[in-house]
Amino acid sequence: MSTIVVVTLGGILLIAALGFMGRRSPDRDLAEWTVGGHNFGTTTTWLLQAGEVFTTFTFLGTAGLVVSGGAASFYSMPYVPLGYIAMYFIGPKIWRLARARGHLTQADFLQDVYNSRFLGILVAVAGVVFLLPYLQLQITGLGLIVELVTGNGSLGNWSMVIAFVLWSGLRGVATTAYFKDVLMILMLFVVRVSVPIHYTGGFTNVFHTVQEQMPQMLSVHGTGEYGIPWYVSNMAISAIGCAFITMPNDWPPVLSARSSTVLRRNYLFLPFYNTLIVMPLVVGYVALVVLGTGADPDSSLLTLASGVFPGWLMGVLAVAGIATAMVPSASLLIATGTLVSRNLIRARTEKAQFATTQVTVVVATAAALGLAVAMQDLLANLLLLTSSGMDQLAPAIAAALLLRRRIAASSILAGALTGLALVIGYTFWWHLPWAISEGIIGLAANIAVVALCEAFRRVRTGQRAPVRSEEERELLRA
Repeated sequence: MSTIVVVTLGGILLIAALGFMGRRSPDRDLAEWTVGGHNFGTTTTWLLQAGEVFTTFTFLGTAGLVVSGGAASFYSMPYVPLGYIAMYFIGPKIWRLARARGHLTQADFLQDVYNSRFLGILVAVAGVVFLLPYLQLQITGLGLIVELVTGNGSLGNWSMVIAFVLWSGLRGVATTAYFKDVLMILMLFVVRVSVPIHYTGGFTNVFHTVQEQMPQMLSVHGTGEYGIPWYVSNMAISAIGCAFITMPNDWPPVLSARSSTVLRRNYLFLPFYNTLIVMPLVVGYVALVVLGTGADPDSSLLTLASGVFPGWLMGVLAVAGIATAMVPSASLLIATGTLVSRNLIRARTEKAQFATTQVTVVVATAAALGLAVAMQDLLANLLLLTSSGMDQLAPAIAAALLLRRRIAASSILAGALTGLALVIGYTFWWHLPWAISEGIIGLAANIAVVALCEAFRRVRTGQRAPVRSEEERELLRA
């Protein structure tokens, strides 16, 4: 067995061991399992939220996006800081209301605020459906990393199965987040320094070469794929999703904080963390110079690193990439399991909720693994809908947090369903003359429908929307 294989498999087992060591025993309290008992401090909460940004996309997708789209890939840098500026004000509002009302999920929050059980069920169903392909992405990303660094396709498949077994009980996300972020930052820095020096003599030479040979890759222009409409719309929809926490897996890290002050302190510094994404972006430009525009985008970073690093260091790099898959996957499973037990099956006792959540974790991971093999096209198409589809909840969350008067649940439902229908239509069947995010189109229609429905309701009833209670206004006060 080669050094790379030994280090890689050892890394998977180490991450799993850290996860099991980090959990509390006995761990039969769903609030403890899902949000850490609302008791995490600044550092742990910071790492949990940062972990939702740095996934396998950081290792495989960011550099690959440069190979495919050039400067358009830099949309991934500004949207997170923009989202966190809004979260500085929005995050504490969500935390206070959720803590006071006992919310553990996004569906809990929206069902309570709009007093609509149907809305809670719809949000939970959407969350489970759209998180499944996202989970599959992490699993297959892990397998691809192992396959690329070891050159063994069957080992990549077995690593996914091993990780599936370990994820089924992985609850110590906070503990593994420390290991993941330290190792990831270290290895990104090593790659960022060594790869440009080895292939081009330094990163400044990389951009000089690109300027001479392919200057179009240094700017965003035109209206086609990766043009200005694509760049602006994808940055906007991503920032909106981040600002209003539209992905259900982003809620547990927020609700796990011990106070709203912890969240605000984090949002002052989290934008600086996202600047680290520039490192794989630079490596992407090295791939353009060395491998050319015809290179496989997903494997470009690992291909370059394999020409520089010895076997043991490639194993460490693989472990860093695996950690960026396993830690976010654990968060995805926590969110999925809690949505099912709290908002779909609605188990009545704490013990039944916890048992349902545990079973759901195993079933969801097995489904993602099975569908990845049997129905890859279905999951690929669903993945296109994950972010844009969940972003159709942004108006509901924004109205719940920012408006003094209540919006009717029927208006929110009509807008969300309209937006989602447009997102699905433009993803699978319709085409636009410009490459633009389907999520932006759906969101614009979503907001328009909510406004029209509210106006119609006011004309029909002759009454304005009711004002929120004093208790709720106090909890939502910035």
